[in-house]
Amino acid sequence: MSMALPQAKKALGQHFLVDGHYVGRIIAAIRPQPADRMVEIGPGPGALTRPLLETLGHLDVVELDRDMVARLEAEFPPERLTLHRADALHFPFGDLGTDLRVVGNLPYNISSPLLFHLAEHARCIRDMVFMLQKEVVDRMAAAPATPDYGRLSVMLQARFRVEKLFTVPPGAFRPPPKVDSAIVRLIPLPGEAVPYRDHTQFAEVVARAFGQRRKTLRNTLRGLVDEALFEKLAIDPGRRGETLSVAEFAALANCLAEDRAGTAG
Repeated sequence: MSMALPQAKKALGQHFLVDGHYVGRIIAAIRPQPADRMVEIGPGPGALTRPLLETLGHLDVVELDRDMVARLEAEFPPERLTLHRADALHFPFGDLGTDLRVVGNLPYNISSPLLFHLAEHARCIRDMVFMLQKEVVDRMAAAPATPDYGRLSVMLQARFRVEKLFTVPPGAFRPPPKVDSAIVRLIPLPGEAVPYRDHTQFAEVVARAFGQRRKTLRNTLRGLVDEALFEKLAIDPGRRGETLSVAEFAALANCLAEDRAGTAG
């Protein structure tokens, strides 16, 4: 059953996908299977929810907007759709089980912090397929020494395989956003493939390295990394953070974590 499109709420960054062609392409990218344990973030009026439930036996959705929750409750029985009226930024995804498949059209105004929140639950996630602002997806998938490469690229690529799938134009939405959108797939790396040992240490090195992009590592990491460590890892301290690979950031963080552990011991 299809319902009239509701009024989008600007405060929630709502843009509703209405183009059936792109809905079909997204569902094909997700490839839902009947037994999948799937959770949709921000279902809105249900553009993806309906075709997902054509295949899935059950779907969990996380939606903050009470009006959208009421519409979905009226359309779907609880045994098919479990509605969690909550802010996805603080939602305990791990409580839904393991081997989760997470999908959705993420609110663009909270996309980066939401991705970091989901990374904390990577061990219980099989994969994620999201629609995001194209600029954000470009940053997520960027390679070192390119203009889009930054903190978001490094932090996500250290935990996930990131694959940009395709672009969705503004005209596919009501109201149309002022930017292009893109579909991205993230697959968590197995635990042994995560390159860093201490998340807090890794995050600190990455944040400082990109905190002042025009400065060299010698300056941005001053007081944290000394010349001897740069030499040990064969990393030129005259380089900028944007030129380091994820593996090089991890090597720096791992050495620092080992030094701290040795000092504490």
